[in-house]
Amino acid sequence: MVHSVPRLRVVFYRSDTGREPVREWLKGLNKNARTEIGRDIRVVQFKWPVGMPLVRFLGEGLLELRSRHAGGEARVIFLTDRNRMVLLHAFRKKSRKTPKKELQLARRREAKWHMGGSVQ
Repeated sequence: MVHSVPRLRVVFYRSDTGREPVREWLKGLNKNARTEIGRDIRVVQFKWPVGMPLVRFLGEGLLELRSRHAGGEARVIFLTDRNRMVLLHAFRKKSRKTPKKELQLARRREAKWHMGGSVQ
């Protein structure tokens, strides 16, 4: 059962220049993909904690939302900070494993988040 009040508030990581990479990435997708990914984010938001197959722990505080849609598969890497689900990075899944460069970018954003540079 989905709770009427979200357990996590969704927050988009914001760069020093004010860009929100995950929001921009989502806006670049077709409507069906955006809807499916948004639905998966809402499941996490309202039913937290959520595990596999929807959410996989990547280690050291990072988690991966594993979303499937008609156009393929997408991944949204996030962290939880108190009652927030911080969306750090997103990409289309093309390989079996999460590519190292995608994980490294998410880790850099995570570090900036924890330094307080991206708090909203």
